[in-house]
Amino acid sequence: MLKFFVLTIFPEFFESPLHVSILKRAIEKGLIGVELINIRDFARDKHRKVDDYPYGGGAGMVMKPEPIFEAVDYVNSVTKSSKKRIILLSPQGKIFNNEIAKELSKEDELIIICGHYEGVDERVKTLITDEISLGDFVLTGGEIPALAIIDAVSRFIPGVLGSDESAINESFTDGLLEYPQYTRPEEYRGLRVPEVLLSGNHREIALFRRRESLRLTYEKRPDLLKKAKLTEEDKKLLKELNINLE
Repeated sequence: MLKFFVLTIFPEFFESPLHVSILKRAIEKGLIGVELINIRDFARDKHRKVDDYPYGGGAGMVMKPEPIFEAVDYVNSVTKSSKKRIILLSPQGKIFNNEIAKELSKEDELIIICGHYEGVDERVKTLITDEISLGDFVLTGGEIPALAIIDAVSRFIPGVLGSDESAINESFTDGLLEYPQYTRPEEYRGLRVPEVLLSGNHREIALFRRRESLRLTYEKRPDLLKKAKLTEEDKKLLKELNINLE
């Protein structure tokens, strides 16, 4: 079981998302665990203060080091796993992607620190193994990125998804966008499901899906296609689509 320890000043933020759908079932099956640690519980004053003014002046507040250090100490005191990563969610971090999610899914425990205000005291970074960002934009806090990481990482845990093939076939898994999907009815408002998907010919269906994956990636995310590891068959399909990457 992969255990997530989320250090946050808003543990209630996670209550609803963790009690619905795939994450709820994964927790109930014991495939993942999520423990919410309130950083305020480790504040040293009666007001449970976790932030203060920055040295040197400036706008906004900075999260104090003591509550975060002591919250991490608490987690370390109740766990003994050697396969553990401590993640700080920060705009300065490495951009999160599918490969990072897959890598993190192999750990036994992940401690995720949710930043707030103008950030955390720089000394907190001496604790961490990873600094991660969702992208080049600003959020009100680390709770949304933490939830996104829990969801993305959990999908790589065997048994979490309904089908083990789901995680394999999704967008970004092999560097490309996923092929288009269809379901019943065969025709709706004059729009039909491609005939090849109704043929039962698994080889032709696989080729169709791969061709469409390459086409969609070229049209929507050509940057991904340039970095993808393409097979000789992929290159033939690209020629059929009149796509030249050179």
